[in-house]
Amino acid sequence: MSGSARDTAGTAGAAGAAGTAGTAGTAAGVQGLAGGELLTALLDGMDAALCALDATGTVTHWNREAERILGWSAREAVGRRGFAGWAARGADAEETLGRLLRAMTAPGRQVHEFPLLRKDGGRVLVRVQTTGVRGADGRPAGVYCAFTEVHVQLDLERSLALSEALFADAAWGVVLVDVDLRLAVLNAYAVRALGAGRGSLLGRPLGELVTDGLEELEGALQHVLATGAPPEPADVWVTLRGQDSGPDSGPSSGANGERRRCWRCGFVRLASPFAEEAEPVPLGAGWLFQDVTEARRAEQDADRLRFRWSQLHRAGAAAAECEDPVRAAAVLLDFALAGFADHVLLDRATPDGRLVRALATPLGTPGPVTPVASGGIPLRYPSYHPALQALAHPAPVRTDATPGIPRWATDRRWPPDTAHALTLPLRTRARTLGVVTFLRSPSRPPFGRDDTAYGETVAGQVAAVLGETWNQGVR
Repeated sequence: MSGSARDTAGTAGAAGAAGTAGTAGTAAGVQGLAGGELLTALLDGMDAALCALDATGTVTHWNREAERILGWSAREAVGRRGFAGWAARGADAEETLGRLLRAMTAPGRQVHEFPLLRKDGGRVLVRVQTTGVRGADGRPAGVYCAFTEVHVQLDLERSLALSEALFADAAWGVVLVDVDLRLAVLNAYAVRALGAGRGSLLGRPLGELVTDGLEELEGALQHVLATGAPPEPADVWVTLRGQDSGPDSGPSSGANGERRRCWRCGFVRLASPFAEEAEPVPLGAGWLFQDVTEARRAEQDADRLRFRWSQLHRAGAAAAECEDPVRAAAVLLDFALAGFADHVLLDRATPDGRLVRALATPLGTPGPVTPVASGGIPLRYPSYHPALQALAHPAPVRTDATPGIPRWATDRRWPPDTAHALTLPLRTRARTLGVVTFLRSPSRPPFGRDDTAYGETVAGQVAAVLGETWNQGVR
């Protein structure tokens, strides 16, 4: 055998011998520890107060939590029979011991409440869970007791009851989100709000459920995980992915069945109660929310209504100062455009039933409504044009861009960025003077019923102003 081979064999043999000796030593150490120190360490590390009594009622085990609650050390407690003369009043001691010892023969776990004495003389009410212990021969050998102060137990039970109540059918949504921002637990309200089955929601990231508003939600949750809950709840508008908007959802509906909702959200950070106080370990975030969409829409509608009728009042006052009726009509339309539409076109009716452009906003940069020098040349509208429909049958006409038709707006002689239109007849004294068309870009929602009512009011004011001059309209 070569020298290197002998060295390798010697090293391996020494390592094997050392490993065998180390393993044997470790096993012997574990056996020695398991005999007493391991049990003591386990008992002293428990959060609940623990003690054990043998068949005669003598205390055999007493951990540090029991010492903390009652003040009696293990040295003072172990070896005493019952609690008479130290941990219980004389009038209570025998009854307490009897009830504990009866647990040796009772099936299952028993729960009791006892008044005990602290070492300083104070009384404390404890809740005790007892379980009988049997020896190797199957005979009762003692009783094992775990106890806590009643108020501590009640706090725990209240916390558990609150958790169960929140995750039952509460009046708001409760969601637990893990540190990866995935849904971990949801209550019934949250499941309904998110519009999917509970099983299909668990473990999914928010991005698979929410489109618009996702950044706000994820930002809030990340802030909570990093620094704690924000000082007050916040409104977050979200669009839920892939939900049927329904027939009455109105302008809040999006493409592909998306539905826009407003949630009033509050957040709390969840940290492990077993972590060190200096460095809490985040378990995730609690997210509580209520759907306040209808209330917020009602507030928005009320604000919009107040603004629009204020505009009408201001427009009427400004138009009254104009000597030229056409200029007065332009002022009325300028006021009406604010927050309502992007462009407006006013076409005058000729005696032969055609339309001539009279007023319009600039097609390029935004600007005021101004007269158009058309020279009396009729507009070449196609037969299906909404302006001709409103002229022939005096009634509002709403129309929206058709997907997949690139020249939808230009074919109707409207600005290329037009997506929604509302055309209204100008009626006064049972005559139709022309039509007015309000246009919106794709960034705005389609015209709704409230928009139509407002547009009709504006059209009525414009017609009243122009009626004195344009008296040759079509019936």
